[in-house]
Amino acid sequence: MSPGAAAEVLSEREASAVLHERVRRFGREQLRGEVPGESFEQLALSIAAHQRRHNPVLAQLWAQAREVAGGKLEQIPAVPADAFRLGRVASFDPAQDCARFQTSGTTGGAGVHVFRSLETYRELSVAWGERELFGRAAAGGAQRWTVLALAPAFEPERRSSLGYMMQELMRELDGRALSGGAFDAREPGRWLVAQGRLELAALERGVARAYERGEPVALLATAFALSWLLDALGGARLPLPPGSVVMQTGGFKGHVRTLDDAALAAATCAALALTPERLIGEYGMTELSSQLYDTGFGCGPGGQSCYREPPWLRVTPVDAITLRPVPEGEVGLARFTDLANVDSSLVVLTQDQVRRVPGGLVLLGRRQGASLRGCSLAVEALMPARAEVG
Repeated sequence: MSPGAAAEVLSEREASAVLHERVRRFGREQLRGEVPGESFEQLALSIAAHQRRHNPVLAQLWAQAREVAGGKLEQIPAVPADAFRLGRVASFDPAQDCARFQTSGTTGGAGVHVFRSLETYRELSVAWGERELFGRAAAGGAQRWTVLALAPAFEPERRSSLGYMMQELMRELDGRALSGGAFDAREPGRWLVAQGRLELAALERGVARAYERGEPVALLATAFALSWLLDALGGARLPLPPGSVVMQTGGFKGHVRTLDDAALAAATCAALALTPERLIGEYGMTELSSQLYDTGFGCGPGGQSCYREPPWLRVTPVDAITLRPVPEGEVGLARFTDLANVDSSLVVLTQDQVRRVPGGLVLLGRRQGASLRGCSLAVEALMPARAEVG
């Protein structure tokens, strides 16, 4: 029996579990360099069929789509990222929620991405993060790391997908207490932003501990936290151990202080004694379950950062009016097809502008102007749910 036929006789929850396992297996095979048992397209179409059957928002979008789907990826309707602010985008009942990750809400209110299971999110985000952040920097692939975060400690009530990913990278790639013994995700000195303050002394202690261990530091940080750190250092240097890496994510959205990417990268590398290839940008969204990493600030074409997606994520630049793919090298809106989004929306359309270049994507910032075609369909699809709540 084919996977699609088998799903017909399973409950929604059982069918979802099967799809999750297929996605994780696909990811493992890809990262090991093996020929996968099924293609990206096969998996994507299976997930799309499942969501069309069980996800009210997707069902409504399919019903109102101008094109009749003909078994092609580009014909799968995309949910605009803004739809996550308007209502629930999920194939399962709220009673089954195990996590509710929330966007910052700085542009039009917070959006929520709900999860019934974090197993796929955790496995794939850690595997790709390990490869992109640490695999390129580690000598022989067996390096131990002291992992620190310029961020508040992750707590379920914070609803931060980034915080959760940072925590799981700590657990998987360090897995020890800073003072020795068993790993504690809430250990003081591991998370370096607390009660609205950046804990510079704690960072200095963590770096000193890494020197004592004879291992590099992996510092996970937002762009704003790095800017904050530079202010706290006041021109002083805090050299990280040889081989250390810094993950930078996010911008200055919602903050008064700004600093352009090139200036921040240069200042960070100087302050922490990093070479540019060891300052690695991360791009993620609450509405996705997968992340992209760059190849080192300023290492892409023309000095731009070039991001690459994992094998289970595809980013397609599309025309803002027709929503059709644009030729390689031209600017389009980012259409994400994320296999790890089994229980929400396989395809998410953003207003972020991107350009496909050899080796990855260049991120060009948010598009200004009219609403995307498709937003009205998503709003209409969510209106019944909003009426029931009100």
